[in-house]
Amino acid sequence: MFTGIVEEIGKIEKSSPIAGGFEIKIKAKKVLEDIKVNDSICIDGVCLTVTKADEKYFWVDAVGATLDKTTFNQIQPNTLVNLERSVKLSDRLGGHLVQGHVNGIGNLTEIKKLGDNYLLKIRIPENLESYLIKEGSITINGISLTIADLNKNEISISIIPHTWQNTNLKTKQVSDIVNVEIDILAKYVEKLLTGNDDKLNSNITESWIKKLGY
Repeated sequence: MFTGIVEEIGKIEKSSPIAGGFEIKIKAKKVLEDIKVNDSICIDGVCLTVTKADEKYFWVDAVGATLDKTTFNQIQPNTLVNLERSVKLSDRLGGHLVQGHVNGIGNLTEIKKLGDNYLLKIRIPENLESYLIKEGSITINGISLTIADLNKNEISISIIPHTWQNTNLKTKQVSDIVNVEIDILAKYVEKLLTGNDDKLNSNITESWIKKLGY
């Protein structure tokens, strides 16, 4: 489990083919302070397992669904990636609960500088549209962000200077792809509404959900 607060920007040093995918070597610094084999780490929003580590690099394997559902199927050496170690139970939850389970790939449609901030527009896959709400949480490339506005499946998010400088968003251009994870709370709300038989539970209404703060 993660919080969506990026600890540092790492760099893809090498991507080597293995059975069913790739072994990826990543250069880092801060996350290496206490990292060990079998630890989970969030890389651009994707939860992967550390297979090796030394004083300058760590390695992970990307296979199967990771390649099918994320931007890792296009990963290249020298690509900058957002890194976050899994959260400790004693840590403050600065962002929101992030699983590192990417739900789809989004497309950057606009990047606009507004004073010191940046406005980004991202087209989210249509099948995720029902999970998007104004002022709701969303994870983009492992970053916990708030939806400022939305038009169907296109969201607008405001990026403050600190986030811009300390994540790989500053390297992105219009038409680039990003990893998207919807808020896990939205999934649970959907389950409550539909039930096991995918039929609406008449005891749960929109007004009821709003009273709970969703």
